[in-house]
Amino acid sequence: MLNVNFLNRCVSAAAISKNGWRTLYFADNAHRSKAPPFRTARNYSSDHSTSEEASKNHYYTLIGVGGVGALLGMGLYWKLKQDVVSAATIDVGEQRKDLPTYTAEDVAKHKSKDTKIWVTYKCGVYDITDYVSQHPGGSKIMMAVGGSIEPFWDLYAVHKNTEILEILETFRIGNIVPPKKTDVKDKNDPYGNEPKRNPVLIPSSLKPFNAEPPSLLLTEQFLTPKDLFFVRNHLPVPVVDMKAYRLEIGIEGKNKLKLNIDELKKNFPKMYTSSVVQCAGNRRSEMTKIKPVKGLNWNNAAISNASWAGATLNDVMNKAGIDLDKCNHKHIVFEGMDKGPEGAPYGASLPIELARQLKNDILLAYEMNGTELPRDHGYPVRVIIPGVVGARQVKWLNNIYLSNEESTCHWQRKDYKGFNASVDWHNVDFEKSEAIQQLPVISAICDPAEGTELENGAEEVTVKGYAWSGGGRAILRVDISADGGKTWMTADLQPTNQSLYKTWAWTLWEATVPLPANHGGKAELICKAVDVSYNCQPDNVEGIWNLRGVLSNAWHRVNVKIPS
Repeated sequence: MLNVNFLNRCVSAAAISKNGWRTLYFADNAHRSKAPPFRTARNYSSDHSTSEEASKNHYYTLIGVGGVGALLGMGLYWKLKQDVVSAATIDVGEQRKDLPTYTAEDVAKHKSKDTKIWVTYKCGVYDITDYVSQHPGGSKIMMAVGGSIEPFWDLYAVHKNTEILEILETFRIGNIVPPKKTDVKDKNDPYGNEPKRNPVLIPSSLKPFNAEPPSLLLTEQFLTPKDLFFVRNHLPVPVVDMKAYRLEIGIEGKNKLKLNIDELKKNFPKMYTSSVVQCAGNRRSEMTKIKPVKGLNWNNAAISNASWAGATLNDVMNKAGIDLDKCNHKHIVFEGMDKGPEGAPYGASLPIELARQLKNDILLAYEMNGTELPRDHGYPVRVIIPGVVGARQVKWLNNIYLSNEESTCHWQRKDYKGFNASVDWHNVDFEKSEAIQQLPVISAICDPAEGTELENGAEEVTVKGYAWSGGGRAILRVDISADGGKTWMTADLQPTNQSLYKTWAWTLWEATVPLPANHGGKAELICKAVDVSYNCQPDNVEGIWNLRGVLSNAWHRVNVKIPS
C-alpha cells in the first residue's frame, strides 16, 4: 500500500520556495554520521533550515532537484503522486504484463543522455534520464547505466527501502529477459572453480579473472572492502584442501619446516599492518593512448588498501632455524599453489638485502580487514610485502626458501621490468633490467570521473583521490589544478597514522578548487604528489612510456564538462 507519510513529505518538498532547490529527500537514522554518497544541493530554502540543522548527521538520499520550470516542479509532482499511487499497488521490479520486454543487450545500448539512460532492477527496466539530469549526485548513478543497479544498491543499502523503490517504479518502461542459468561446469576448464565476484568490479580479463572497482568508489573508505579490492590473477584460483595444506619454510634443496594453518596462527605472535597492494600496470590505459602496449588495460584502480594480519617473516624464518641477517643466500623466494599448464607455480623473489630491511614488516597474512582471506586474495595465506609491487606479494602461499638465484617464474624474469621509450619488442632484453620491487610515487583523481558533467553554472569542483609511494615513503603533499597546470592548490590529506618512512598505506586526499573564469564549458583537472624524499611525478606519459605499460605514474588528468 502507498505510504501516506511519504506522500505528505513529497507535498512538503514540492512546496519549497520557488527560488530554492526543489528537492525530495529522506533521512535514514540508521546511517548517522556517514558521508553522503551523492553531492547535496547547496541552496536549500530557509523554510527547511531548522530541519536541516537537526538532521545534519543523517544520511540523505536526493531523489530529484530542480528550480523554476524544472522537471520536478509542481505540475510534475502531481503526476509523480499519481504514479507512486499506481506503483504502490504492484511489487517493484517484478514482471509486468502491461510493458514490453528488453534484452540485456538492449539495455546496454542506453548509457547516455543522447541514447537515454537505462538501468535494471530485478525484472524491471527503467529510463532514469530525467532523474539523472536533475540529480546533483548523478555521477554515482552513472556507474550503473546500461546494466543492473542492484550491485550498487548493495553497497548503498539505504536506497533499498520501500519509499525509494516506489519512486524507482515510476520510471519503469519494461521488463528484462532473465539470463539463462546453468549449473553445468566444464570439468576440463581450469577456471571452472573460480570464486564468486562482486558484479561492481570492472573486468579487464575473465580467464584469468582480473578486475578493478569503479574509481568513484575506490577512495570512499581508507580500507578497501574485500569485495571491492582489485583482483589480479595470473592463473586459475586454486582449490585448497585445508587438511593437506602445509606452508614450507627453509633453504633450497634442504629439509624444510612445515606448518599447517593452525600452527601458523597459534605458534607466532599475530601482527597487523595497513598496506597497499598495487599492480605494476596500474594506469596502463594512459600509456596505450600514446602507443600500444602489451598488458591488461587497467584504469586508475588497480590499487587497493587493506588491513592485514599474520605472522612476521622474521618470526617464521627463525622458527625454521634461519637468521636472515647472517645467511649467505642472495634471494628469498615465495611460491604459490596457482599453477600454469606445465605445472610450474607462480613465484616471486626479493633480493636478500630488501628482505632483511623488511623482515619484521613482511607478513605471512591469513586475515584481511579482520576476517580470513577471500579466495581471490590468497586464501589461506599470502605474503604481504609493504611498499613493494603486488607481483611479489604471492597469493596461496605454500613455499618460502632461500636461494642464490632469483625466482625462475616468468613474471620475475621476463616481465614486470622497466625500459626506456625507445625499447620495443624487437630489441628488448629482459635480462638487462632489474625486476620491479619498490614502486615510484603515484596519485590519481577518483572523483569526478573522466567526462563528468558538473552542475549548471558551477564555479568550483571538489576533487578526491589517492596518493602513495613505494618503499614506505610518506606522501607530503598533493597538488591540484583546475586549469591544466597553470595554477595549483594543495589538497587536504587524511592521516595514515603511520611513520614518515614506514607509510605502507595510501593517503586519501580532497580539495575544492575554483574553476577558471574563462573555462569555455570544460576544464582539465590534474593531480600530482610529492613524497617524503621529495620524489615527484613526471608531468607527461610520453617520457615514461614502455612496452609493458608499467610504472605509469605521470600527472593524472581528468576532463570535466561545465554547462553554462
